[in-house]
Amino acid sequence: MKILYLNPDNMAEPRGYSHAISVLGNHRTIYIGGQNAIDEKGDLVGTNDLELQTEQVLINIRKVLAAAGAKLENVIKFTIYILQGQDPLDGFRAFQKQWGDNQRFPAVTVLFVPGLGHPDWLVEIDAIAAVPE
Repeated sequence: MKILYLNPDNMAEPRGYSHAISVLGNHRTIYIGGQNAIDEKGDLVGTNDLELQTEQVLINIRKVLAAAGAKLENVIKFTIYILQGQDPLDGFRAFQKQWGDNQRFPAVTVLFVPGLGHPDWLVEIDAIAAVPE
């Protein structure tokens, strides 16, 4: 499997994301549905705290990836839904902690939404991962 991170020189340099990603060769694709900040006990983590909620969401995504034999580094696309009025930099800080020094950033789409599935949820993230066969 070959993954190409496409960031053309004639475009603004991305910071924390890639413009596009191409996956070639034999791989398994994992589609992760929208995850929220609910822990293994079913409790909300980080009431009124976007950074804490984002950390829990990424923990949940890691757990789903592990169950599929993948890692966070295998994610090639995130779609992030943030409740209107939240500062996305709070969520970005949590992402930086989880992503670490890996410079192979996924493609990312961020949307501000008027509401999510529960009134206390501030963020929901879905993801697509590609794992070599």
